[in-house]
Amino acid sequence: METKKMKHTEHELALLRDEVSQMWKLVLSQLEKAKRALLDRDVEQAREVASREKRVDAFELKIDSDGENYIALFSPVAIDLRLVLSLIKISSTLERIGDFAEGIARHVIADECLRIDPALVEELQIETIFDTVISMLSDSFVALEAENTRLAGKIMAKDELVDELYHRAIRTLAAHIAENPALAECGLKTLLLIRKLERIGDHCNNIVEEIVFYIDAKVLKHAKK
Repeated sequence: METKKMKHTEHELALLRDEVSQMWKLVLSQLEKAKRALLDRDVEQAREVASREKRVDAFELKIDSDGENYIALFSPVAIDLRLVLSLIKISSTLERIGDFAEGIARHVIADECLRIDPALVEELQIETIFDTVISMLSDSFVALEAENTRLAGKIMAKDELVDELYHRAIRTLAAHIAENPALAECGLKTLLLIRKLERIGDHCNNIVEEIVFYIDAKVLKHAKK
């Protein structure tokens, strides 16, 4: 009887992990499509990102409910409890990343500042920031699947790169607005767009912290870098 219960517990835990994996892949796809929509000025792809946001929300609600039910039914302890708590928090963070991807898509759909000087876009390194946060999200997925925290430092270092590029973009846009006052509104909207990418990097960092908590039982939140 105890063995049967244990197998049932493991099965339910495996289902919960699979739900998070599916959500992760969806959010990663959302982010990649948002990148292409912005850089290629592809409104149709942006609409696809916006329409799929409801699926991301549905995943979060399902994982949240299933995680709470698992805790209530099986009273997990130690590593199993850490895993469930981490999966619930990770799904919530993935939902926020999905929100940012949708926000970028809405920017494209609204046709806001899409005719910005290509030379400025290159100077702002928007594509580099996109590629960096996408790799952070992808690497953190690999870290959880492999239950290996050795990638943690590498991912967190990428967040520092994103922060550096973001602050550099602020200075670049400030100079651009000073030289072109008529483009001030467009410049500020572009800054808000880059800010969304910077926040995605922060959320990827939070996901890494949850993975380390689950695997190594270490709390990195608020710890010194």
